[in-house]
Amino acid sequence: MTLALDNIYELFEKWGSNVYDEKISQIDHALQTATLAEQSGSNDELVIAALLHDIGHLVHLQNENGKVNISVNDSHEAVGARVLANIFSPGVTAPIALHVEAKRYLCTIEPEYFYSLSLGSVHSLETQGGLMTPDEMQRFENHPSFLAAVALRRWDEGGKITNLKVAPFAYYSELMSKVAR
Repeated sequence: MTLALDNIYELFEKWGSNVYDEKISQIDHALQTATLAEQSGSNDELVIAALLHDIGHLVHLQNENGKVNISVNDSHEAVGARVLANIFSPGVTAPIALHVEAKRYLCTIEPEYFYSLSLGSVHSLETQGGLMTPDEMQRFENHPSFLAAVALRRWDEGGKITNLKVAPFAYYSELMSKVAR
């Protein structure tokens, strides 16, 4: 499956209200994560990566008619990066592809980070591989998008506040078009 910009809007419209394994909807989480990226002064590509980082979950919901098994790793980060690759450059897709590895990395190097995770993130950490080995850490640190992925992951965890008021999805339309290839 490949996507066009219109498909992104359709996925969020159809599946964005899904709560999945957190206390907020997919769209609220996406908007909060993008808001945190924007507030930090990130470049446009990283703001869009923050907005779309969990689109792989929406693709799975679409493919499975809304029925997913959260007890297994759905590799949503790889799915998201893959379906967005024809629209966006690696400046968007690489942090998306690496944001789960960034969680594993941060939990390995910063034990206090683990204790900041939501219950959903704690649950998924084990299905996603748990803590990193030294070899995995070295490989991750050597990736050109390492720092962007770590930043995205921190916003990801911070973007889980119930009833937080942020800009609507349409606010990012022009920026998505600008960043698209």
